Order: sequence, then C-alpha cells, then structure tokens
Amino acid sequence: MITNYVHEIVKGTGSLLAGMKVTIKAMFSRTHTVQWPRQYLVLPERFRGHIELVPAKTTGFPKCFACGNCARTCPSKCITVKGKKPEGAKKKSPTVFLLDFTKCSLCGLCVESCPVKAITFSKDYSLAGALKDDFSNMDLLSKLASPFSSHVKKEESDG
Repeated sequence: MITNYVHEIVKGTGSLLAGMKVTIKAMFSRTHTVQWPRQYLVLPERFRGHIELVPAKTTGFPKCFACGNCARTCPSKCITVKGKKPEGAKKKSPTVFLLDFTKCSLCGLCVESCPVKAITFSKDYSLAGALKDDFSNMDLLSKLASPFSSHVKKEESDG
C-alpha cells in the first residue's frame, strides 16, 4: 500500500519535471510571433494570394485583351471578363474584370491559361473584411489605368 503511494509520487514528480522542462525551454527560446499589422511576414516566392492583373510597362493599362480564356478555364466560374475595343486600338481591353474570391480555389489554371501572362498571383495575405461583398465582387481593374474615359466606364457598370 505504501509502496504504491511512493511509486505514484515519484511517477508524478517525473511527469511534472518533464512538463517544466518543456515550459522552461519555450520560455528562453526565440518567439515566432509577428506583431501584425506593424510587422509583416516574409512570404515564400511561390505564395498564392488572389489573382491580379499585370500592367503593361509602357502604358500602365492591363496587358489583358479580354480574350476570356481565364473565365472559361476556371473550374469555379469565379471570373467575369468583358471587353471592348478602345478607339484607335488594335486589340480589345477589359472593361469589366471581376473576381469572386469566395469561390476561388487558387488552383492557378487562369494564370496558366492566359496567352499574354496578364494574370499573376498577388502577395496579399492580409485580406480582412466584415462583408461578403468585399470579396465576392473584387474589381481587379480598379488598381490599374484604363484606356477608356470615365464616362464609358460608368456606362459599362450601369448597363
């Protein structure tokens, strides 16, 4: 009876010391916490954020010519592309390029299917919002210059 009691005390003390070893080791090791949003993580080169349009280096307009390959290739059907030919241009330019990020699986088929490499993955990982609409209708053209005047863009969004 007393031997069982002593055995349990020794066993419990060993367990306590093993736990304290882990705690003390963690207490003196380097932290892995990032104080977001004041600090950002260094992302791996192959990180996949949401897709974004690539601007042409000379004009700042999207390289995209609204062929629709990305929208046809997307298994989630989360890309909407509409285009129009600007006056004096040889190719179409997108008037609407929407991404429904709530459906996107980040598979990369849209990026691979683009014939002119006009789509790439962003490095944005800090997406946050209170409303679903913030992510269900992401306007990828809003960050780029447009070959269309502002009144043409309003007519497209209204109609």
